Amino acid sequence: MDSYLLKGAQKALVEKLKNKGISDYNVLNAFSVVERHQFLESFFWHKAYEDIPLPIYCDQTISQPYTVAYQTQLLSVDKGDKILEIGTGSGFQAAILNAMGAKVYTIERQAELYQITKKLLNRMAPRVIACYGDGFAGLPQYAPFDKIIVTCGAPVVPEALLNQLKPNGILVIPVGQGEQVMKRITKIDNQNYKEETFGNFIFVPMLENIVKIK
Repeated sequence: MDSYLLKGAQKALVEKLKNKGISDYNVLNAFSVVERHQFLESFFWHKAYEDIPLPIYCDQTISQPYTVAYQTQLLSVDKGDKILEIGTGSGFQAAILNAMGAKVYTIERQAELYQITKKLLNRMAPRVIACYGDGFAGLPQYAPFDKIIVTCGAPVVPEALLNQLKPNGILVIPVGQGEQVMKRITKIDNQNYKEETFGNFIFVPMLENIVKIK
């Protein structure tokens, strides 16, 4: 596709996100800077800036832009935040957080997808630290984190992730089987948490253990 057409479609998507209630300027600015089509196979470029999920490698999907923007807005990202993302997938969410000035760590359980996306992130957002591992375990070697975002549907809130949050840190996570409830959990201290809910969503399930290349 012509780059002029892609840029126009990207601007239209940002306007659509505004109209759907995304008001955080930094989120909107990141969506105007990060080129979503770069995270897709060229076959899907003509749909890259539609507000829909799309297929990526390894039978996974890149999330609907509104869902990415909504979760990111809930996270209340500040420049310099140390953020852990569970479920690298296409790498788009990590690139959005990176564009907002965060120090991003992201973890992917599928080895093949990890290798593909790590190369892409090295080009698109080289400051992002991409890791291969089990998202339920988090990344204790890099903890604690200011914020954690989970981009897949968790059956429960993993205790390991709560433990890796700093005091006053925020975890945004969709929880449930099939349909999930979006939760924002703020860590008051090691024993106390504030939990808020923000409607229902459908994500691919969060699964335990790593998947090696066959």
